[in-house]
Amino acid sequence: MKIRFLFLLPLLVSLVPTAPSLAAGDRFALVIGNAKYPDADAPLKEPINDARDVADELKRDGFSVEIGENLTGDGMRRAFDKLYGKIKPGSVALVFYSGFGIQSARQSYMLPIDAQIWTESDVRRDGFSLETVLGELNTRGAGVKIALIDASRRNPFERRFRSFSAGLTPVIAPNGTLVMYSAALASVVSDAGGGHSLFVQELLKEIRVPDLMAEETLNRTKMGVTRASRGEQVPWISSSLAEDFSFSPGAGGSRPAPATPPAPPATPPVVANNPPPAPPAPPTPPPPPKPADTAAAPAPASPPAPAPAPATTPKPQIEAALPPPPPPVKPADPAPAPSMDSGPSAAALADDPTIKSLTSKIAANPDDVNALYRRGQVYASKGAYNLAIKDFDDTLRINTKDVEALNNRCWTRTVVGDLQGALKDCNEALRLRPNFVDALDSRGLVNLKSGAVKNAIADFDAALRINPRLTSSLYGRGLAKQRNGSAQEGALDIANAKAMDPNIVQEFASYGVR
Repeated sequence: MKIRFLFLLPLLVSLVPTAPSLAAGDRFALVIGNAKYPDADAPLKEPINDARDVADELKRDGFSVEIGENLTGDGMRRAFDKLYGKIKPGSVALVFYSGFGIQSARQSYMLPIDAQIWTESDVRRDGFSLETVLGELNTRGAGVKIALIDASRRNPFERRFRSFSAGLTPVIAPNGTLVMYSAALASVVSDAGGGHSLFVQELLKEIRVPDLMAEETLNRTKMGVTRASRGEQVPWISSSLAEDFSFSPGAGGSRPAPATPPAPPATPPVVANNPPPAPPAPPTPPPPPKPADTAAAPAPASPPAPAPAPATTPKPQIEAALPPPPPPVKPADPAPAPSMDSGPSAAALADDPTIKSLTSKIAANPDDVNALYRRGQVYASKGAYNLAIKDFDDTLRINTKDVEALNNRCWTRTVVGDLQGALKDCNEALRLRPNFVDALDSRGLVNLKSGAVKNAIADFDAALRINPRLTSSLYGRGLAKQRNGSAQEGALDIANAKAMDPNIVQEFASYGVR
C-alpha cells in the first residue's frame, strides 16, 4: 500500500486544482451584531462585542469577513446580497448573527433593528428567514454552509402575539449545512448583562483549537455552555456536512485526537419533588403587553407537535385530553383598587420613536383604530397602564367587537388589580371568539389572582391544549395547582415552565403573582 500511494502521489497533486477548493481564499463570512432595537427597553449588551470578537477570530482563521452592526432591514439585505455575490462553487459560507430572533410558521427569522412587528405577516415582511439564507447560499454553490445563531433571547415582539412559541424552530437546510443555536429549540435564555454571551465565550475557545473538525468544535461548545450554565442553557445543533471542515486548520496537516471534553453535569430529571433551581433573577422589567392572536378562526385546530428538544431540555407534561373550562365565577376576594397612577406619564414617553409616530397618526385621525391599539400595546409594555387602558377604551369605542383589544384590556386591568373589569373583558372576548388562546391565558391569570383556582386551572388547561408551549399558562397552572392542594403536579408545571423561560417567575411577580 505504501508503494502504490507514493507512486500515485504526483497524479493526485496534479488533480488538486480541478477539485473544489476549501482554501483560505474561499472562506467567506458575514457577521452581524444587532443591539439597538427601539422597541426594547434598553440596548442589548452582548451582540456588538460578540460580533467583533467572532469576526476577529474568523479573520485569523482565513475567512474574508464582512461585519455589520445595528443593521436596518435595508442594511441586512445589502449585507446578504454582498455575501451571495462572493460565493463560488465549493466555497465555505458562514453566517454569525447575534440579536433578536423569532419563529413563525415553522421558520426562524433574524430581525433588523427597525423591524415593526405586530402580526405574523410583519415577521415575514421584516425578518430574514434562516432557511431562505441557507438555501440561497446553496444555490450559489457553497460547499459548506455554517450558521451560528445567538438569538434565543426573549424579545419585545413575541409577547405581542403570545400564541406563537418562544425561541427558534428547527431549520430545514440543504446538504452540507451546519447550524447551531445558542439555546434549545423553543426556549429562551436571560441576557447575562455582561459584555459577552456565554455561548460566544465557549465558541471562541473551541474554534481556536487547531485541526478540530467543525462538528466536533460545535459539540464541544455545546458541552461547555451546558456545563457552565449547570444545564440551564443547552445549545442546539443540526448537521448535514458531507465533508471534513476545520475552522482553524493546523500547519501540520494532521489532526491530533483531542482530549474528550468532560461530560456536562448530570441534570436531575424534572420531577415534582425535585425541580431544577431557578437562575439568578435579573432586575424585573416592566411586564410586556398582552399580545394579539392573529388567527381569526373560531375554533383553531391543534397545532403540529413541536419538534423534540435535546434530551437535556425538560419538556412540558401536558394531558392528552382536557375538559372544557367551566364558566368563570365572581372573584372570591374583593379586588384591590386599580393602581392607575403608576408608570411613566405621556410626557415622559413622548420622545419614544414608536409612540411619537403613532401619536402623530392619531393626531391626524383620532379614529385611527390601528394606531390607537398599537400605542396601547406600547404603553403597556413600558408600564404606563393608565395610558394603555385609555387607548384600548378608545379602540373599543370605535369597534366594540375587537377581540384583541378586549384581551389586551383584560390583561392590563388584571395587572393593575381591576379584576372584575378584567373578567368581563375576557368573557366578552371568548364569547366573540371561542377558544381564543390568549384570552384563555388572560382569564386564567384573572382567576388565579382572584383566588378562583379551579377556574384558573381549567382556563390554563384549555390554553395549553391549543398551544402546549405557552409558558405563561404552564407556569400559571402550576401555581394554581399548588394553591388547590396538588403540590407535586404544580411543582412539575412550574419546573417545566422555568426550563422553557427563565424569566417567567419575574414576569408573574410583575403581575403581583408569586
